[in-house]
Amino acid sequence: MATASQRRVETGVRGFDRLVEGGLFEGRLYVVSGPPGSGKTTFSTQFLVKGALEGKTCFFLSMHETKEELVNDMSSYDFGLDRANKRGRIEFLNVFSEEAKRVLFRSSNTTGQSSPDALAKRIVSFADSHDVDRVVIDSMMLLEHFFNDAEEDISRFLTRLKQASATVLLISEMTDPSAYTKEHYLGHGVIFLHNYLGTAGMQRGIQIVKMRGTGIDCDIRPVEFTDNGIEVDPDAKLEA
Repeated sequence: MATASQRRVETGVRGFDRLVEGGLFEGRLYVVSGPPGSGKTTFSTQFLVKGALEGKTCFFLSMHETKEELVNDMSSYDFGLDRANKRGRIEFLNVFSEEAKRVLFRSSNTTGQSSPDALAKRIVSFADSHDVDRVVIDSMMLLEHFFNDAEEDISRFLTRLKQASATVLLISEMTDPSAYTKEHYLGHGVIFLHNYLGTAGMQRGIQIVKMRGTGIDCDIRPVEFTDNGIEVDPDAKLEA
């Protein structure tokens, strides 16, 4: 079983690391939640790119899009995905690809024949065998698609996933930050991205709901989408 270190890793999201004492603890599992369009995938991609440009090996597991689609979607930003991709530092798997079926499911179909524990074990094994430092899983809908007993499956999946040596970001689709789910209880940290209509119009913000071993205030900080991706204003606050 992997033991999380006390070393912090920078996320690559400007302004965010000031809110978490310099970065995320290496080797832990973090949940990035929020409604559609709030910036979860952008935040997570910046996290991978930061590691890749530092020479780290990174892994993006998606059930939503192909590598080409992700690169195209992020092409308007200047945070360096194209450079990281050219350097070959980001391994990409779509769960519906033939390669993913072989690596993760050991099967030529996607009928859910693998157990959640076995799937998480294979993700961890893949990451460890490839010396992966950072992992993004997009998203928790993966379990809803492949397994039947979501409540029990999520617990088993996350418990096994926490054994990875890599730092893992798990994307979770949700709209209510107070409606806690299994992944929020089992993750070492929970980052919630807000996207709502406020008195001043559309508001985007980020809130650290939980972060073990780190002093946080749970305030909602403004988020802006810039040419460099998501940027956080750590000195300002938003009212929900």
